[in-house]
Amino acid sequence: MFNNLKKHFGLLLLIAILVGGFAVRLYRFTGPIADWHSWRQADTSAVSRTFVEHGFDVLHPRFEDLSNVPSGLDNPEGYRFVEFPIYNVLQAALRVTFPVLTLEEWGRVVTILSSLGISLFLYLLLRRVVDEKTGIFAAFFYTFIPFSIYYGRTILPDTMMAMTILGGTYFFYLWIEGKTKINPSASLRAGDQNVKPLLKTQKYLIRSTLYFILATLFTAAAMLLKPYALFFTLPMIWLAFDRFGLRFIKKWQLWLFLVLSVLPLALWRVWMAQYPSGIPVSAWLFNGGNIRFKGAYFYWLFADRIARLILGYWGVSLLTAGALVVWGKQYKKTAWLLLSFLLSSLLYMVVIARGNVQHDYYQILIVPSLVIFVALGGKFLFDPPEGVFPPVIGRLALLVLTLFMLFFGWYFIRDYFNINNPAIVVAGQAVSQMTPSNAKIIAPYNGDTSFLYQTDRQGWASFEKPLPELIRMGADYLVLVNPRPEDRNIGKQYRIVSETPDYILFNLRQKP
Repeated sequence: MFNNLKKHFGLLLLIAILVGGFAVRLYRFTGPIADWHSWRQADTSAVSRTFVEHGFDVLHPRFEDLSNVPSGLDNPEGYRFVEFPIYNVLQAALRVTFPVLTLEEWGRVVTILSSLGISLFLYLLLRRVVDEKTGIFAAFFYTFIPFSIYYGRTILPDTMMAMTILGGTYFFYLWIEGKTKINPSASLRAGDQNVKPLLKTQKYLIRSTLYFILATLFTAAAMLLKPYALFFTLPMIWLAFDRFGLRFIKKWQLWLFLVLSVLPLALWRVWMAQYPSGIPVSAWLFNGGNIRFKGAYFYWLFADRIARLILGYWGVSLLTAGALVVWGKQYKKTAWLLLSFLLSSLLYMVVIARGNVQHDYYQILIVPSLVIFVALGGKFLFDPPEGVFPPVIGRLALLVLTLFMLFFGWYFIRDYFNINNPAIVVAGQAVSQMTPSNAKIIAPYNGDTSFLYQTDRQGWASFEKPLPELIRMGADYLVLVNPRPEDRNIGKQYRIVSETPDYILFNLRQKP
């Protein structure tokens, strides 16, 4: 029994990590979408809510915002064409099928499971290409880094995209490995001694086909969830080159994989081009303000986001140690595969420069790459090469660095869970109760749709046009949150339906 327990200790430890990761991600699980980055979360969940209320028209995703703020064009149909709505379909389908949880709670469940999927794939991949201890370290660090805890339960498609591209890489690795083991020349000839080789070959063929299908499905899903997945295919390219050399260009299976993985994204982009009013402006994400390689670029990405927010300062030591030890002899066969993850992340941050500087949730995609090297550093301290320093010293240092990384990371992340303006939730509930379900609402919040989302009504999140023109466009009600005394002047023209210190609701179709 003891031997069996020792044999499966790594698996038991992984299960404990995943269970613990699920538990910590339930923190403030039932809270409204009014925390950090609620704008993007609200937009995502709004598409899912439309599916629940009006049917699963996945080719015409809609949300509540009718404004011209995202695309620069009036959007009277409320189209929302960004990522293909895989995430939204799952969130909405779970809500319809199991209404025991709210739509927002199901969205968090989808993200939580995606986050734990990343931990699982990190373990599985590193267990094969490095060793089991490194896989355990990677799963642990990814699961419990506070940045991952928070964004591992937000209603965003980014975590699911990171999970699917990592899953695609893992199954691609298994497929490539299987290709080198298959002996297609095996044939059934007379004599029992030839049966086993043939059956073994057939088994490899079946398994290889399954891995190819899974790699394709995961990678295609990642592309549809976020086109940024393209940057993170560098490990696959390296695997193909490492196994076949330059001959990989001639492998028809690789071309088939490429076509099947990218074609759904290409078809989706062609389709959505028919609805320009629903496509947010995105050119600024590349280098808006010409920020790439400026001092602010390096500060925000490397000093503030990676060093402070993600690694809590102290984790930089583990990251640095991992980046150094990967050049050692023990990693000779896998060094470039591991480095390709880091290079993918760097390429992504360089190309999508402004987007990464503007939004810290864009770094969700690079955390798995960082964690790989943090895990390598952790493994180095836990099992140092003989003669470098006593293992007890390394393990003590690892414990201190890990605890400080998690503590400081939590210090910087903890406020992300807070509801920054509870009044928008109160006002939204009031609007939902006091207005018809088909009413159109003006809920000005500097273009941020978080407030509009709380009303569960279509409308506008800013005074993008003068009030009389918005009324001509269909606005029925105006709700102002945290009203100032002068806001009551609007009541001289339109009837005040309800007034509290948190909000004022005006009926724009009735005079006082």
